Amino acid sequence: MNSRKKDLLVLGALLVLLILFFSKILFTDKIIRAPDIMNEFYWGVEWVKKGDFWSLFNVDLHAAWDKFVNGGTTDEGGGVSNQFLIYRSLILYLFPAPSCVAWFIVFQLFFGAAGTYCYCRLIGVGRLGSFLGGLIFAVAPENASLINAGHVMKIATISFAPWAFYFFEKGFLSRRVFFFLATAVVLALQFFNTHWQVAYYTCLGIGIYGIIRSIGILVHESQDGKRDMARLLGLNLVTMLFFLSTVAISLVPLSNWAKDTNRGVHSGANQGKGGLDREEAMSWSMPPEEVTAFVIPGAFGISRQEAGANPANISAYYWGRMVFTQTLTYMGLLPWLLLPLPLLFRRDKYTWLALCAIVGGILFSMGKYTPVYQILYDYFPGIDRFRVPKMMMFLPVFGLGVIAARGMDCILDRDVRDSRIFKRYAMGVLAVPVVLLVLLVVETLGKEYWISTFHEMLAQPTRYESGADLIVRRWRNLVNETAIAAMLAGLSAAVICLAAFGKNSMRYVPILLVALYLADVGRIDNKFMFLVNVPEKVKGAKTPAIEYLIKANKGNRVLPMDGSDPMQYVANKIPVMFTSNPVQKKRWQDFLEVFSLGSPLPDLMNVQYLILSQEQYLQEKNQLSAKYLPVYESPDGSQVVLENRQVFPKGWLVSSVLTLPDPQQRLMVLNNPSVDLRTVAIVESPPPVSLAGPVPADGPVGEVNVTGNSGEELTVISHVTRNSLLVLGEKYDKGWKATVDGKETEIYPVNHVLRGIYLTPGKHTVEMRFDPLPFKIGKYLTLASFAFFILMLARELFLQQKGPHRGLQQ
Repeated sequence: MNSRKKDLLVLGALLVLLILFFSKILFTDKIIRAPDIMNEFYWGVEWVKKGDFWSLFNVDLHAAWDKFVNGGTTDEGGGVSNQFLIYRSLILYLFPAPSCVAWFIVFQLFFGAAGTYCYCRLIGVGRLGSFLGGLIFAVAPENASLINAGHVMKIATISFAPWAFYFFEKGFLSRRVFFFLATAVVLALQFFNTHWQVAYYTCLGIGIYGIIRSIGILVHESQDGKRDMARLLGLNLVTMLFFLSTVAISLVPLSNWAKDTNRGVHSGANQGKGGLDREEAMSWSMPPEEVTAFVIPGAFGISRQEAGANPANISAYYWGRMVFTQTLTYMGLLPWLLLPLPLLFRRDKYTWLALCAIVGGILFSMGKYTPVYQILYDYFPGIDRFRVPKMMMFLPVFGLGVIAARGMDCILDRDVRDSRIFKRYAMGVLAVPVVLLVLLVVETLGKEYWISTFHEMLAQPTRYESGADLIVRRWRNLVNETAIAAMLAGLSAAVICLAAFGKNSMRYVPILLVALYLADVGRIDNKFMFLVNVPEKVKGAKTPAIEYLIKANKGNRVLPMDGSDPMQYVANKIPVMFTSNPVQKKRWQDFLEVFSLGSPLPDLMNVQYLILSQEQYLQEKNQLSAKYLPVYESPDGSQVVLENRQVFPKGWLVSSVLTLPDPQQRLMVLNNPSVDLRTVAIVESPPPVSLAGPVPADGPVGEVNVTGNSGEELTVISHVTRNSLLVLGEKYDKGWKATVDGKETEIYPVNHVLRGIYLTPGKHTVEMRFDPLPFKIGKYLTLASFAFFILMLARELFLQQKGPHRGLQQ
């Protein structure tokens, strides 16, 4: 059996082990209890299941405008690249629902584990050590606890990171352009998985890796400094530029879209520079004291997603200084116990690189608690666009996996085991359980003192818990977790000592260490694999209120106010006015901030129906104006549908405009019930045709008939009696193009968030099409890059056939 087949056999064993490890969520008819899965991701699963098999391979690359979500929304085509991820649709289609979501998660974790394994093998680690490294990446709670947070695409995005480092290192070892191109393609595919913060952090890691490796080569390996420097610089630039061209289908439209969002350059809160303000950007920074959770996982509670009652196997929620957390900062005890070995016996570039990933990633994750992140926030582009520094922790997990793999190699090396230094190391490892036992004694005997000292912190209520028993439960959890950590550290130290002093026991040592690690992290991961029955609404059942709206509504918007999931309405093709999103267009966010039911704003946005609970309606009945009247009550009395009798049509004509360049003035006027917005429109620049002033002229303006609205295309037939402004109850966006009677014309922002077109007297056919130029530029760059990479791949395969030393094997 050749080396490649042996590696494939080990990877197969790793896959089987992961399937067994996660069997609880794989072999079930229940769903992972996470709102992001039950309320969002699973809708996509249902959509995939409804199609036929061959439709999974259809790729339709166009920028979409979703008229059903958030009053009409788009990412300008930045998300269409996920159509390239056909493997995702295949997994979701082929495996039974709802466990297909868990199968997708586990396969992605395996994919990341396989990348870690291959990287370890590439840098010279043995198969067993590489196996451990891959296992750590997949099952370390820092990564695996994302399961119950419901961050499916975050897990998928993380899983590409090890492969990026694998191909990048292969490029440095071979100096072949192909592997630098392959690195860029992997980074692009990672970006296509839509968790852009993780993708951005991976690019940061790759950039630092490239700088360190290039400097190392020039200092220690270069024969011709200037020539090697030029080549290394060129190869690094190839990686960066090819990544930018390959990811352009997403990056170009998203960059354009982000300019006008609440995190954009011109509209962000960061002192006019764009991005988030300092406090929000540094939210969810890991407090320094939480490094204790690397050894004692329950030191600050064991958190899970907010989706219901606390599972019985979790005794305390997270109660640290972060606002809240959905994951656990724990990677298992064994990797930390193995970490000193490479520092003692394998002090080379790969050990230092792995250590940089661990230390650098942890410091970055501490965010506002370190000057490092503060400086990056002020001076490094992109950092201030994201608000969870702790999200960087997947890189320390990868680095710890690599360094633990090298540590296992040291244990398996007879010369290392026979050395005096190793025996001293083994005795030093015994100090870990001793220290933990001492800590346990201090916690137990000094209970009253410590509780008194940290009373305020221990008693602090969270969004999940409050009450007098918090202190007792949290302290008991801390003591119990310390005891468990001491026991696991003692067992692991005993096995390591067995390797140091046992003569014929080495055949059992690796198995025992892996078993202890699985028991350690399995105990924690099990708390994050919480299952519930599939909710009826996820199965697509229509509520009576939805049935009513399907029949009664003619394309106008609905505003659920009873806490029901807006996406339930969207799934039934009912447009909703608002769906929550942390990143909004600045115009829309400003509009929402002043939105009130008593103003004309709901009328402008074609909000025809409100959905309230019976209790809400009875409480707010007197406060609602006469324009909102009940038209339907569900049979069980749980929901009341109110109809807005003053809702505007989808399109209307005005012959008078009021020019207000200042957005605050516009919003103030729009929110004034005394302003008749059926006859006057608020614009931002002087009209290109002669119109009446703020006082409307007498007589009819004309008629408007919206004959088609498919989302990306909208057609209006209008009969105009005098110069007028056609106003549509659809959101403005620069990506929309329009023609009037076949001739291109400009679309203007009207009433702050709507679209408008100026018309002269006569009958006109107005056609609007969503066709943003940045998306088209990005699409053709990406397709050209893929075509070029396929040619390069074919070349490499041809070279491999001519000789392994010339192609991919090099």
